Amino acid sequence: MPEMRKLFLLIFIAALAACTGCKEEPPPPVDEGLKITGVSIPASLNVQTGGEIILTGSGFAVNDQMVFVLTTDAGKIYTAVVTSVTGQSATFTLPAGIPSGTYRLTVKRGDDSMVLGTVTVNVIANNTIPDKPGMTLKGVVSCDGEGVPGVVVSDGAEVTVTDSQGIYYLPSAKLNKFVFISLPGNYEIAASDNIPQFFKRLAGGNSVEQNDFALVHAENSSHVVLVMADWHLANRNDDLSQFGNGFLPDLNATISSYTSAGKKVYGVPLGDMTWDAYWYENDFRLDKYLVEMKKINCPMFNIMGNHDNDPYVQGDIPPETPFRELIGPTYYSFNLGQVHYVVLDDIQYINTGGAQGVIGDRNYSDVVVPAQTAWLAKDLAAVTDKSTPLVIFIHSPLYGNPSLNASGEQVNTVVLNNGSTLQSLVQDFDNVHFVSGHTHINYTIDAGAVMEHNTAAVSATWWWTGKTGYANNHICKDGSPGGYGVWEITGKDLKWHFKSMGKPSSYQFRSYDLNKVVITAAAFAPNSTDAALAEYAGEYATPNAVNDVLINVWGYDPEWTVEVTESGTPLTVERVTAKDPLHIISYEAKRLNVGAVPTSSFVTGNTSHMFRVRASSATSTLEIKVTDRFGRIYTETMTRPKDFTWSMQ
Repeated sequence: MPEMRKLFLLIFIAALAACTGCKEEPPPPVDEGLKITGVSIPASLNVQTGGEIILTGSGFAVNDQMVFVLTTDAGKIYTAVVTSVTGQSATFTLPAGIPSGTYRLTVKRGDDSMVLGTVTVNVIANNTIPDKPGMTLKGVVSCDGEGVPGVVVSDGAEVTVTDSQGIYYLPSAKLNKFVFISLPGNYEIAASDNIPQFFKRLAGGNSVEQNDFALVHAENSSHVVLVMADWHLANRNDDLSQFGNGFLPDLNATISSYTSAGKKVYGVPLGDMTWDAYWYENDFRLDKYLVEMKKINCPMFNIMGNHDNDPYVQGDIPPETPFRELIGPTYYSFNLGQVHYVVLDDIQYINTGGAQGVIGDRNYSDVVVPAQTAWLAKDLAAVTDKSTPLVIFIHSPLYGNPSLNASGEQVNTVVLNNGSTLQSLVQDFDNVHFVSGHTHINYTIDAGAVMEHNTAAVSATWWWTGKTGYANNHICKDGSPGGYGVWEITGKDLKWHFKSMGKPSSYQFRSYDLNKVVITAAAFAPNSTDAALAEYAGEYATPNAVNDVLINVWGYDPEWTVEVTESGTPLTVERVTAKDPLHIISYEAKRLNVGAVPTSSFVTGNTSHMFRVRASSATSTLEIKVTDRFGRIYTETMTRPKDFTWSMQ
């Protein structure tokens, strides 16, 4: 009962450690002389100040000491005394003055001790909240036992704000089966399997449900967000090996570099973490994704993609059931520091022909359905300061891959079905960024107050080019390396760059000496023919003898500059639309070489983040200087001739 001060914990399985940051799983209990068995440590404890805790386990004794040591500061130690025991439990009172946080829990008896595990303690406010007529949801948002005012709370349809005591009420129809908070800036909440628990699942019906949220203080005005698009884990193409040996250590090294410098780090998978076509054939569904996701050393705010729907189920909402049950809401918002983040589900799944045991067409529409846009309007209305940076995460992009007109100027085209609606909803904000995936390429749209950052895939070309026996590289359809976006935020200042897997952050472009780029079957697909390869090789099927150099700058936007000099003389740099030749030999040529037809959606595409210069000599050395919009400079001394190989940088 809400009014009870005792917290009865009946724990059925050992839970994973969960915290506002990211910790390794705790070790199993270590018996150093005590004979205590059957102990299960919960992921988190939501308990009022002075509340009693009943912990399951056999062998406890009255006057045993329960020692809580803060994992982030071993000097902060809080001790409780076991007041009563049964054959299956021990009872003690939450130590006085203990703040919310993650603790290593140890039981001590005289000179003997036993490590029980790690637990997140959430000290909650007095949760005796009266009902109100017409209000079917209520609760309190608190931190260290005190209510937190001004926190936005929603059921996905209605939006409200906590009062001065941190209390909220909602007249909810409970159609979305969740209630969630928009996590306020400079706070965090306990995570389970790396997923912040900013939401509660609803029982449904007309009865009043109370759901409370316990926050912890966390200074995150300065933070980092890692944006990871299109994992496509499916237990094929050596994907799990490439993920575990390539992507995962690279990402965790990036996380470590920031956390060691005192920065808070958060992850955002941009959808298509799995691949619906292989959910059942390869027995790799969202539960298997979670096994891999929790190896990442930071909290993860997940987004749903088209391939994360159940392919046995037709419609939009029903195929989302596994995502909702295992991960959480499909749309929501949160704040980190001074930035407001929104997650939207812009895939309306159709899946014609899907039925139990039958995979449907897996077709869908790129659209934010009206229920979400109605919610978004209410969520954004709660952000009263329109100078607040607004970052909206979507799977399918708002704008398409840009082209160039006859004058070489970038042409931007809205491709999301109701993209104009989204644009109208954000028009009052000064600084808006849409961050998307889906395309497996990089491009940036700068439309004034609104920018879009389409982020290339973690899986690159669906893990093909790094597959055993292939090119031994990891490259996307536009020539971008497989990787992820890194967003560095200080206050309201946002900076970003694309981090290539296995490469330093300074790796921001690749150059080609087109005199050496000749794609033939003999060189790159000896089991195929020049005729078969020519369809994909295009202009690279024949020698270039005019000393052209091609530069692929995958993070480019119109605020970047590309400069090239030859013996100190500036060369004319022309922005062009072209295909990346390295991708052609890494995917199409390799597929033809094994007698397969390259999948049309995987082949090299035209990209406009290409630049062409013409040198005066075939053997001159060029100095290439690329400067991004933040003044960061990337250079290459290009010694020519420069060989064209699968391993070129």
